[in-house]
Amino acid sequence: MGEDKKLGLVALVALVIGSMIGGGAFNLAGDIALGANAGAVLIGWAITGVGIIAMALVFQNLATRKPELDSGIYSYAKEGFGPFLGFNSAWGYWLSAWLGNIAYATLLFSSIGYFFPTFEGGQNIASIIGASIALWFVHYLVLRGIHSAAFINTITTIAKIIPIFLFILIAIIAFKWDTFTFDFWGSEGFSWGVVGEQVKSTMLVTLWVFIGVEGAVIMSGRAKRRSDIGKATVIGLVSVLLIYILISLLSLGIMPREELAELPNPAMAYILEDVVGKWGAIVINLGLIISVLGAWLGWTMFAAELPYVTAKDKMFPKWLAKENKNKAPVNALWLTNGLVQIFLITLLFSDKAYNFMFSLASSAILIPYMLSAFYQVKLTFTGETYAPDSSRTKDKVVGIIASIYGIWLVYAAGIDYLLLTMLLYAPGILLYKWTLKENQTKVKETKLDKALMVIIVILAIWALVGLITGKISL
Repeated sequence: MGEDKKLGLVALVALVIGSMIGGGAFNLAGDIALGANAGAVLIGWAITGVGIIAMALVFQNLATRKPELDSGIYSYAKEGFGPFLGFNSAWGYWLSAWLGNIAYATLLFSSIGYFFPTFEGGQNIASIIGASIALWFVHYLVLRGIHSAAFINTITTIAKIIPIFLFILIAIIAFKWDTFTFDFWGSEGFSWGVVGEQVKSTMLVTLWVFIGVEGAVIMSGRAKRRSDIGKATVIGLVSVLLIYILISLLSLGIMPREELAELPNPAMAYILEDVVGKWGAIVINLGLIISVLGAWLGWTMFAAELPYVTAKDKMFPKWLAKENKNKAPVNALWLTNGLVQIFLITLLFSDKAYNFMFSLASSAILIPYMLSAFYQVKLTFTGETYAPDSSRTKDKVVGIIASIYGIWLVYAAGIDYLLLTMLLYAPGILLYKWTLKENQTKVKETKLDKALMVIIVILAIWALVGLITGKISL
């Protein structure tokens, strides 16, 4: 790939911000209010802020210390813990990417439904048809080449920031301290048990809106300068963290939590409509449409890139390594968007399709995130990449914090999402075995690998039984 086709710092920052600020930002206030009062939201953001900053620093450090690992999250897991866990990191990230695009689809057409009632709710037949058209339009853009798609993503990132800043400015003016502090801990007052449950309810929501922080790392093989990857990750994260905290806390000072929780998607539009009138909802819905299309484009790039680079490393089937004349991963793109098309039908069978899909996408990405954090911890203990007399304390602490955050998220997500995630991970075992056979790769399975395979299959069967008996619902 020529140097003129590589991605610079501005494009990488836009990619990180654009992939994080998708539809989630516009519905953040409503999603977070579903299960938490203002006090718990503050605690939730404190945990998320520390955890996600630690995770971003992990990605920055690994990008610097392991520049040869161009496949980002996947390659960290493989290098640190072997082929099977490396494969599962790639598999989980890929699952999260295209499941997230289904969440974007329903939110996009819920927003379009504000203008055209045919699409109201974003979960009907008309919405599925519209989402299918949007899906294949994005497919066409990515086929034109990663560089062209990244340029469009930069433009849409700038366009969608404007209505968000407008909302924050108006929300600051309309903020009422009495509304914010009313029922601060909930009707039962403060107790660790109640508040703890509220905090847990915010975790998948806050993780969902931060998925994409590793975007520059995923595209590291296409960056002009290696040093830009870490800079883009940190700049993007800090900017987005401030935006999210302001959106969620200011909203709780405009409307009581119960009202926020009942708002249709996107909640931000209806909050602003309550403050300034109909024009506010129009501006926000238009911003969301631009935002989701940009994020959908960015995540389609990520979703296609990972199977492509993994196939080049002979850990996914060979045919996924094919590029077209524009250097776009054509077969990986067809597979990914084909699955999105099939799963769009599930929008008809879930009461809250957006919430379900973003929760499942967040749950699926937990394993890739945790393995990256574990790898940093491993490097600090082994001393690999460190000079003999250099201090590793800071990196060790950051890696441990990120690891604890990842484990906490698995607990906070709850057993149902863990089981449903394993139902998606289980078919990956068959693909892993088949890929090794296709590439005639001899890998000695460790006792840990075998134990993990058994655990994944058992949990997947448990999930399947739960779905059949109705104990787990979509």
